[in-house]
Amino acid sequence: MLAADVAGYSRLMGADEEGTLVQLKACRKTVFAPKIAEHRGRIVKTTGDGMLVEFASAVDTVRCATEVQRSMAEQNAAVPQDHRIEFRIGIHVGDIIFDDNDIFGDGVNIAARLEGIAEPGGVCMSDDAYRQVRGKIEVACDDMRPQSLKNIAEPMRAWRVRLTCQTASAVNSGSTVSQAQVLPLPDKPSIAILPFTNMSGDPEQDYFADGMVEDIITALSHFKALFVIARNSSFTYKGRAVDVKQIGRELGVRYVLEGSVRKAATRVRITGQLVDTATGAHLWADRFDGGLGDVFDLQDQVTESVVGAIAPAVEKAEIERAKRKPTESL
Repeated sequence: MLAADVAGYSRLMGADEEGTLVQLKACRKTVFAPKIAEHRGRIVKTTGDGMLVEFASAVDTVRCATEVQRSMAEQNAAVPQDHRIEFRIGIHVGDIIFDDNDIFGDGVNIAARLEGIAEPGGVCMSDDAYRQVRGKIEVACDDMRPQSLKNIAEPMRAWRVRLTCQTASAVNSGSTVSQAQVLPLPDKPSIAILPFTNMSGDPEQDYFADGMVEDIITALSHFKALFVIARNSSFTYKGRAVDVKQIGRELGVRYVLEGSVRKAATRVRITGQLVDTATGAHLWADRFDGGLGDVFDLQDQVTESVVGAIAPAVEKAEIERAKRKPTESL
């Protein structure tokens, strides 16, 4: 669900009622309607200065919202601040009830409340919506922490979409909007195994690569001396080109294992690289070739080889890192 309204609508109407209505109608026709249609949305209803829109996909909802706000920002660039029509947009994923071409329910109510805490020209989404789009669209989000919303029993975690024209700042409610925090490193070697890149052009190899990564995560988790990031966290980077230093900061890990899968006829080649997230240096790299006659056997062989190589490589890197640490007390 997407809920939108005009910030400062009463003030604008008081200053120029006819001009405001003309501007609002033009915005709906030239900006909102085309973007909603492009992203397969449906306008459920309009209410004076606002509207309620239904989408089948959270990704489409957020893309539509960000494109609308960017288009509005471009239009408003030459308009004096006190004459601008600026929308606030709230997004939520939840259950709804259909009744006589209208919709009701928590999905609608929460989207409307999130719209109320969004900045003029901004987009605010619930944590449920954020989990649906994380890693699937190229937008930066600021964690607004749990927010107390009117007539909603429990505080809800919210996220603010940072548009190209925005920087992290304070929202209207007075809560500070912060950038994603840098997670501290645990007290033991930490590692994230990223989804392997399928370079074969065969979609079937995605399942093979993902299964192998899951096996490696499971096997490494048996090492008590290692802190291994869960699959759900590392797989948010699937299909994204992200610098390993950034991954290290976001996941709080010192090491990252990345790799690729290539297929030729009935043969497959797997490569793997162990990278230090602090320096970006490669600590270990190898490749493995095998046949696809028994996929599970091949996965087991690669997993055993990778784990057998990584554990000593991490231990060696930790020893070298400890040697470089300055002595605090002679």
